[in-house]
Amino acid sequence: MTVDAVLRGAVAFPGGRDVVIGFGFEGRGGARRVLRRDGDRLSVFELDAVFDGRTEPFADFPVPWPGWTYGAHSTSPDGGFAAFSGQRAVRAVNRDGTTRWEYRHSCWGPLVGHPHSGDEQEVCEGSEHGSCRVSDDGRVVWAHVPVTGPEDGDYAEAWVVLDADDGRELARVDLECVAAGSHQLSHPDGGHLGLCVGMGQDGIGLYWARWDGSRLHDVRLEEDGERILTDVHPDRAAYLTVQHDGWDVQLHALDGTLLAEGAPLPSADPDEPACWDWYCGFVDPHTVLASTLDCDDDHGAHWLLDAATLTPRTTVGYPAGRTPGYARPLGDGTWLTFDHRTSLLQRWSAAKER
Repeated sequence: MTVDAVLRGAVAFPGGRDVVIGFGFEGRGGARRVLRRDGDRLSVFELDAVFDGRTEPFADFPVPWPGWTYGAHSTSPDGGFAAFSGQRAVRAVNRDGTTRWEYRHSCWGPLVGHPHSGDEQEVCEGSEHGSCRVSDDGRVVWAHVPVTGPEDGDYAEAWVVLDADDGRELARVDLECVAAGSHQLSHPDGGHLGLCVGMGQDGIGLYWARWDGSRLHDVRLEEDGERILTDVHPDRAAYLTVQHDGWDVQLHALDGTLLAEGAPLPSADPDEPACWDWYCGFVDPHTVLASTLDCDDDHGAHWLLDAATLTPRTTVGYPAGRTPGYARPLGDGTWLTFDHRTSLLQRWSAAKER
């Protein structure tokens, strides 16, 4: 059975790939924003406004370290400041370009004993990076940082909670990981935040915590070590993960309880089992969209799964007869794709099943 995809809008948006599969998207209930790096500027757009033809940025910030191209950044709900994850610091920058505060940390550069010139624009070797996330109430910034560098002989990383007004460290979680990179997702309940740390061949570190305004609660490490955090449920205390090699998709309660598991799809070739891609999420509270593009170049597809059981319901058929790359579900009945050939950011919904 197949359901037709209905194109709800398409807009030229260079950099749209990062919106779909990178760090260029922030969803806050009805306020969904896309972040686009243009050289030494970070521009922030309201997603609905972009598809309505209003392509002027909602906010625009100077990048503190133009030569540093890694890190996952975040903006405050009112667009008053952006939190940048740098190589040796987290910096909050006001909308007028002034520095709000800076939180210094050890260098993400992996080379033991590498020197620093003292120039804040110096970029050290390595692509290792952390991430920032401004809380949905705008009061704190969550940041993943190295607290001791390789040269210290006892490398360590931490997840810190910083005061959004002055950058003071309010709390920290010591992490059991050595990151290649990370990203963070806030849950719609307004308190819980998830941190997903990619460690290359060493697996995944997945952490959850809740800030109540004065201290941390529910601090937890997902013990599996192989699960990528992909999305949070629009209105349930639950989240979605994909196994690192794509063997299954799982739905978890915020306390880690396994609620449902979507097994691998049948494969005609036992030597090439079907697997899920790393990108999936909630189209709406009842539906998950997952894809199988990486394991099947010719016949990979988008699948709609039941959100409660993760049972595959149907594939998605597109007007051009081909699946247009990975998708980012938005939780409101629509999802995004990006056509790299035309630089079009596309928004879809599902028609009735046929």
